Amino acid sequence: MLYRNFATQEELDAQYNLLARFPEAASLYEEFCARESEKVRGELDHHPNVRFGPTLAERVDLYPAGRGAPVLVYVHGGFWALRTSEEFGFVARGPASRGVSTVVTNYALCPAVTIDEIVRQTRAAVAWTYRNAHSFGGDPERIHVAGHSAGGHLVAMLLATDWPGDYGLPADIIKGATAISGLFDLAPFPYTFLQPKVQLTWGQIRRNSPILHIPHAAPPLLIAYGEDETDEFKRQSEDYLAAWREKGLSGERLVLPGKNHYDVIDGFLDADSPLLSGILGRIGLE
Repeated sequence: MLYRNFATQEELDAQYNLLARFPEAASLYEEFCARESEKVRGELDHHPNVRFGPTLAERVDLYPAGRGAPVLVYVHGGFWALRTSEEFGFVARGPASRGVSTVVTNYALCPAVTIDEIVRQTRAAVAWTYRNAHSFGGDPERIHVAGHSAGGHLVAMLLATDWPGDYGLPADIIKGATAISGLFDLAPFPYTFLQPKVQLTWGQIRRNSPILHIPHAAPPLLIAYGEDETDEFKRQSEDYLAAWREKGLSGERLVLPGKNHYDVIDGFLDADSPLLSGILGRIGLE
């Protein structure tokens, strides 16, 4: 077996190659992200391409919601090899309607960089947000994080960060986290269509598989995924949530009826959607 009960790449690709399995949903997703993000940039105050690190990819898009606002840091997906922050401005609409500022992170992509570097850049973005929240009206003591797919993986790696030891910051700078359709065990990917892009080594897999790095202390976690996800995406979320709870940490599950891997995040447009209601509730907003 290559991984668990999968004997061939074809079997694994059927679970993880979503573009091949759901081409129509993938096309609609592309159109949705571009259209809705353009609309939101026309509606909301925003500051694109704010630098947080030395390389061109290390930037965030800010959507401030007023003085003293809680902050939601959003980490986009794309299997660590696709997409930019510009495509995800739409996630700020629902939070803004409840007075929440949104920071959409950008990062360099594989294979130009490794997943180690993407994790480092994502952690640096959150550290920058904490140190600079006041500059855009945000409250550094109310930072929450959310991410989808590869972004869900990166959210989980944020929760495994030694903030005092590596950044000289308080251990609890993240007050709550949501991982949506995340990838928490990287071990299958060397055997899939992704390997030429991500070029994973076994050292990288061990360092960057969140299921191997459950923290001893962490903020409340919401694990969300769509009812129509593939079995492997569901299992990844369920296994991580089980490991999280085994450590005695606070974690809840949200299964979104009728949602697939692509449209599972359209709830960010509406503060009353099940997804965003769950996130806002953890921020202390109903």
